[in-house]
Amino acid sequence: MQQFWDQRYAENETVYGYEPNKFFKLFIDLHKPGSILLPAEGEGRNAVYAASKGWQVDAFDFSEVAREKALDFARGENVLVNYDLKNITAFKAEKLYDAVGLIYVHLPEEQRKKFHQEIYNSIKPGGFMVLEAFAKEQAQFESGGPRDTALLYDAPSLCNDFPFLHLMSCEQKEIILNEGDYHKGKAAVLRIIGQRL
Repeated sequence: MQQFWDQRYAENETVYGYEPNKFFKLFIDLHKPGSILLPAEGEGRNAVYAASKGWQVDAFDFSEVAREKALDFARGENVLVNYDLKNITAFKAEKLYDAVGLIYVHLPEEQRKKFHQEIYNSIKPGGFMVLEAFAKEQAQFESGGPRDTALLYDAPSLCNDFPFLHLMSCEQKEIILNEGDYHKGKAAVLRIIGQRL
């Protein structure tokens, strides 16, 4: 899987574009800057945007190619992003953050539950989680995301993963994605903002 992503990132100027995810951007624009964690951050589009708005950004991905591209992007935009090379399965909550952004982080069920527990443990009291991911209904669209329906999400499962988060918004909707060549067209997505009380 790592080899697949290294190759995809290497073969394309950008996989998901240079602009931040719209839902993530809205969250950043509406909240005062603090510390934020961005797992599976790829080429850095969300990390660079958050850093440009004054956030202290920690990001990681298992792709060396993605990390190098993200750091080049950050340098070009004159912002600082702390970007580690790390596999999601090895992630443990070692710091507390004002926010965590999970933007299209799709995992098998057992792995997802363990990872989400560590994510919850990473959020400061009063801190936020912002999540956008493909819903089960994405299987009918050709706009991106996993082809394996077991890797697509539904709202009850995600809510069960975070029973102690106060869900400020949780919605499933159809949108038109325009994020590089690999997220393009009509899509079924889940969007959640939760706060740790």
